[in-house]
Amino acid sequence: MSERIKHRYCIKFCYKLGDTQMQTIQKIHQAFGDEAMGITLIKEWYNRFKPSTSRNEEFIATVPRIVEDDRRITINEITEEVGTSTGSVHTILTEDLAMRRVSAYFVPKLLVEQQKQLRLEIAADLLGLC
Repeated sequence: MSERIKHRYCIKFCYKLGDTQMQTIQKIHQAFGDEAMGITLIKEWYNRFKPSTSRNEEFIATVPRIVEDDRRITINEITEEVGTSTGSVHTILTEDLAMRRVSAYFVPKLLVEQQKQLRLEIAADLLGLC
């Protein structure tokens, strides 16, 4: 097994025990001595084991309210308002809320029957005008 993989296992083990980054760094350096990973790399791997907090229930509940208030709001504007990353907001919209981007705004992927009928009537009216 690669030395790097052993270090990662140890970092994950320390994280699971509830050790802080500094405690983890000290333990890795104590265990591996001169062969230990660098501090920056240990911190990077320690942070990779932390669960993502940007897609929690609070954000998932907040984003649809923001979109309903302004259907033409951009992902960057939502990101600034919610205080999370652009990727997280996009994932919340597309995966958690089943929305997709149409033109400049997001709409539900699945329209209810009443919405489909309204769109059909509008299209027929526009066709009649032409």
